[in-house]
Amino acid sequence: MEEKLTKAAIIESLHNKLGFARSDIHEIIDELFEEIKDGLKEDRVIELRGFGTFEIRTRKGREKARNPKTGDLVAVESHGVAIFRPGKELKDAVWSLREPGRDN
Repeated sequence: MEEKLTKAAIIESLHNKLGFARSDIHEIIDELFEEIKDGLKEDRVIELRGFGTFEIRTRKGREKARNPKTGDLVAVESHGVAIFRPGKELKDAVWSLREPGRDN
């Protein structure tokens, strides 16, 4: 299994690179995430040049859907879903990272 990059690891890395206090970096990261969440809640597109774009799309409701736990038929209302579209620089950076035939 591939190693995850956690928020704590990012904070530690930024602390080592920049020398800022871990608590300050933690606060900045939390505020960044809050700004992104607030923007999405207001149905705004969040564009981070060189990284990607976050936005909300509407997923249409359905009369017949299955509850995966029980198998029961349920109706699902239309609802918003957050999506991320990577920017060109990010796409180019990760394009050749996966081995052919690997699923994850």
